[in-house]
Amino acid sequence: MQKNKHILPAAAMEKLLKKVGADRVSADAKEKLREVLEEIGEEIGEKAIRLAKHAGRKTIKSSDIREATK
Repeated sequence: MQKNKHILPAAAMEKLLKKVGADRVSADAKEKLREVLEEIGEEIGEKAIRLAKHAGRKTIKSSDIREATK
């Protein structure tokens, strides 16, 4: 059995695009948005982890995420 390599559900991508005004969303558009958002999320997460470790913490705080997005 193959594990799903994605964390974010495709349905959430469609909801997001419809929320901002899309009438219809293709399967490949949902997949591409999912790939891009997961990639950006991983980059932010890695930066936030480094910030928390630098501060001597194991716990990631919202301030780490906020700082990582700057």
